[in-house]
Amino acid sequence: MGEWGFPMDASVMFLDCPAYMDKTGSVRCGLPAEVQDRYLMSSTDGALESARIRCPRGHWFNGPIESLTVERRPALADERSATRNSRR
Repeated sequence: MGEWGFPMDASVMFLDCPAYMDKTGSVRCGLPAEVQDRYLMSSTDGALESARIRCPRGHWFNGPIESLTVERRPALADERSATRNSRR
């Protein structure tokens, strides 16, 4: 141990905040949510990597990482143009 004390883990992990911002469920918060704690949760299929996250707007979630990450989807306009082009 040096004169400055104990070594610290200074790495910080962020996920996009999955909170819905409207009643229709079409707009997500998306701000960077800090992972405050990581842990393993048991399930019938084995251990699940889980986390507690919080974003600057005050949204917080606690659960499996899979359920906290938002799947990126192409914009609706891109989906429509792809469908239109496939019909030609």
